[in-house]
Amino acid sequence: MESSSKIYNYIASQCRLYRQEQFNQGFVTISRQAGAGGITIGEKLAVYLNKELPGLCQWTVFDKNLVDAVVGEHHLSKKILPFLKEKKVSEIEDMLENLLGLHPPQATLVKQTNETILRLARLGRVIIVGRGAPVITKEIQGGVHIRLIGSLKKRKEHIKEYFKFTDKEAAFFIENEDRGREQYLRTYFKKDINDTLIYDLIINTDMVSYSAAAALIGNLVIEKIKSQKSIIQKADK
Repeated sequence: MESSSKIYNYIASQCRLYRQEQFNQGFVTISRQAGAGGITIGEKLAVYLNKELPGLCQWTVFDKNLVDAVVGEHHLSKKILPFLKEKKVSEIEDMLENLLGLHPPQATLVKQTNETILRLARLGRVIIVGRGAPVITKEIQGGVHIRLIGSLKKRKEHIKEYFKFTDKEAAFFIENEDRGREQYLRTYFKKDINDTLIYDLIINTDMVSYSAAAALIGNLVIEKIKSQKSIIQKADK
């Protein structure tokens, strides 16, 4: 309930902000290898941007809570939350679960997720993690698209610390998550998640700390917003 309330407070604030501004307030999409620090960097980035770009609406991270936004916006039952996964679902599994009334067809859920991501990006001041967001939002001005990578060793260390996993559990988690995310992008968007041309910036978090990565991304966002403002101001003269 708290997560849903936070989402709707964000949207309400952004609607008021949108009426005051003539341009997109900027947004970030983060694609990540499991354990490369996507959630942590997203949270640090929100803090950095709220300090450097204060506004009526706070910069907000949409990661796990993105599914709450999808359910709320499309008036879906919360019972389908376990089925809103960032991975490919087999046709047989999808058909059986649909016949049993557990959730709408997977293609419908992906379409609704895409629509929510597009709406959030257009409102701006969001950091969207995963779900093919760099591909979905590529035509929207003001976006900064990031890919986070790292060695298996470093990523395992992060996952073990974050989730309190054993070494074996962390290795299984990383393999499963990375494969699922690759399949999700390939199946629903016909894209290779490792295609470097999708992203504005690729950061190796073995070499760049999470705080430094957040500042690096934040400065790129600030530069893009300044550039956009300059173009609008020149057009108005």
